[in-house]
Amino acid sequence: MNKREFVDAMAVKTGASKAEAERIVGALVEVISDTLKKGDSLSLPGFGSFEVRERPARAGRNPRTGEELEIAASRVPAFKAGATLKAAVNKNGK
Repeated sequence: MNKREFVDAMAVKTGASKAEAERIVGALVEVISDTLKKGDSLSLPGFGSFEVRERPARAGRNPRTGEELEIAASRVPAFKAGATLKAAVNKNGK
């Protein structure tokens, strides 16, 4: 599912217009992004939580040349699914 399909599904589920659903989806993404930029986490009980994880500096290798290089430390966004979401996925799982 891409963003357009997601917006369409949100419009159907909420009874909102597609324009309203697009604004809501945009606001959701913005709130999550802003929260993570600050280094805070965001928890949606039953769905999951978004957080920032620290990735330490490490040695790497250029796949083209084989040359070793230093990969800088970074902060990466992470999502951990909640129990309700996991159960929903496994209920209809393969």
